[in-house]
Amino acid sequence: MIIVNVKEGESLDRALKRFKKKFEKTGVLRELRSRQAFEKKSVTRRIQVKKAIYKQSLNQETV
Repeated sequence: MIIVNVKEGESLDRALKRFKKKFEKTGVLRELRSRQAFEKKSVTRRIQVKKAIYKQSLNQETV
């Protein structure tokens, strides 16, 4: 559970912004979306390999 203490004199917008930042850091939404669309392990691995190849190609171009 995320708890955000509103400081004295602090606007509600600022407190809401801090809550959103904390909520995003926990990764709850990311995990929820990944659970909604199930992928086989082989597909997940293939995507990871493609990403790694892409990152390496970017690294080699800048060097």
